[in-house]
Order: sequence, then C-alpha cells, then structure tokens
Amino acid sequence: MSDYNYYIADVFTRQIFSGAQIAVFPYAEALTRQQMQKVASELNLSETVFVKKHDKRTGRRVMRVFSPQREIDFAGHPIIATAYVLASIGEIELSGSVTPVVFEQNAGAINVNISVQDGKPTLVQFTRKVSPIVDRFAPPIDELASFLSLQPSDFDTKKYSARLVSCGFPYLIVPVFNYETVRKARFNYKAWSQSSAPQTAAQEILLFSPKTLHLDANFHTRLLGSRIGIHEDPPVGSAIPAFASYLCSFDFMQKGTYTLSVDRGEDKHRRSLLNLEMDHKGQDSLTIRVGGEAVLVAKGLMTIPDLP
Repeated sequence: MSDYNYYIADVFTRQIFSGAQIAVFPYAEALTRQQMQKVASELNLSETVFVKKHDKRTGRRVMRVFSPQREIDFAGHPIIATAYVLASIGEIELSGSVTPVVFEQNAGAINVNISVQDGKPTLVQFTRKVSPIVDRFAPPIDELASFLSLQPSDFDTKKYSARLVSCGFPYLIVPVFNYETVRKARFNYKAWSQSSAPQTAAQEILLFSPKTLHLDANFHTRLLGSRIGIHEDPPVGSAIPAFASYLCSFDFMQKGTYTLSVDRGEDKHRRSLLNLEMDHKGQDSLTIRVGGEAVLVAKGLMTIPDLP
C-alpha cells in the first residue's frame, strides 16, 4: 500500500462550491491504469486526473483522465484543474504575467497558458485545433420536441438550426430561444428510441440558448442524453469544441476571431462560466482557446493498495 496526495478544485468558477469538481493526483507515476480507474470510481467525481511529472521523450507533463466508468482521451475541465492545482502547490514555477506549459493527454499535446497575478494562478487557457465534421441532418422539430419534452415553438429555427457536430465525439446541438426552456427540458428515452435521432450516432445533446440570466455569458448550455440522468447537469467542457464548430458552420458568421462566454448550471446549482475564443477562417480546421478560473476546495491523502 502507498499514500498519495490529491487535491479537489472547482473549475470554471471563482466561487467555492460552484462549477465542476475535479480531483488531481499530482504524483501518480507509480499507479497502474487499473488503480487509476478504481480511484476515480471511488471518488465518483465527473473526472479525476493522474499526473506524471514529465514524459521522458517530450518533456511534457502527462495527464491520464478518468471518469468513474472509463478513461477519457480528452477533457477540458481537467486541463484547467491540473494547471491550477500544479501552479498552486508549486509544481509549476510561475513567471511573468503568463506562464506557458504543455500537457499531454491521450488525444495529444495541449498548449496551456496560466495567467499570473501577485505570484498566484488566475485564469487558465488552453488551445486546441480541431477538424470538425458538421452534418446538417437532424431529427425534425416534432421529434426534437418529443424526446426533449418541449414544444415545437420552443426551438430557434430563425437564426440557428439543429446540427450534428463531431470533433472526435458526436453531439446533436439543438438551439432554443430561452434560458427557461433549457432549464425545463427533460430527456425522454422512449421518444428518443422511437425517433430518427439514434441514427445520427450521437448519444448526447447540447441544448443551448442565446439568452441567459447573466451579463457575463453569451450562451446558456446544458447536456442531456440517454446516458445522463434526468436531473443531472454535467460539465460541458468536452462539448465546447463542437459548439464552436457549430457556430462557425453558419453563413452569417463572418471570418475573424470571436470572443464569447458560455455558462451552464444555475447560481444555486454549481454554475460554470467558460471563456471561448475561436479563429474562424472558413477552413476545414478551427483553432479554439478555452479559458476559465478555478479554486481549491480540498486536499486529501488516499491509501491505495497494490494490485496483483
């Protein structure tokens, strides 16, 4: 048996007990994949990160990210959490107003900038280049209404339309007019299974509204789907590259760099705020930068048994 320090950070928020909870094990060199999965299942947070100090070949810090059920090749929240935790405990030496670092996830290298104020980390931003696949086929409005427990009049068909977007993982992205509609939606599995939606291969729906309750957000979002509990409101970080690609797929989006903010959740239920920049050049690839703040919540020590 060996003892391992870990930290829990609330991510995409500056308020404790808000945002998404992410656990980070900064010194996980000796852990096996099986041990990591068992630890992630034990903590039962949306994601748990295990960090190896450096990849001997590239010199990068290596991140292994696990949900309670499986290993994840790419996730955005863990990047913010890991950079913030490592910087807070002195594992990343901060210098100047911005400190650059490179992390390695299973999906590849990730360039990260840590903003510094008074020697402490503040905003963390990572850059990702994606090659999205956008399919304009989507279930008709009446089917969307049935499996989201909404009315056909709730959907925004004037400026936007539902589209399937994949940056490695497919999302059915669906626009509605109002924040209240996003909050009241409920996934109906039976209606979903009887619709054309399963043919899209998407298992998760990103429902969004351009109207929010907060002046610091341009869009309000929520994930729903067959694998998400009816009352859950999971983190949306992994869906942000697809959402950025979705926005850039519309003809009214002129070429240029866009800066906007996306929120999820409610003030009383762990609201998150994600800052998004995207360089829309009308090309097959899209460069995005996702940023957010974090706050340390807890430090713990876990005794992990050796596995045969």
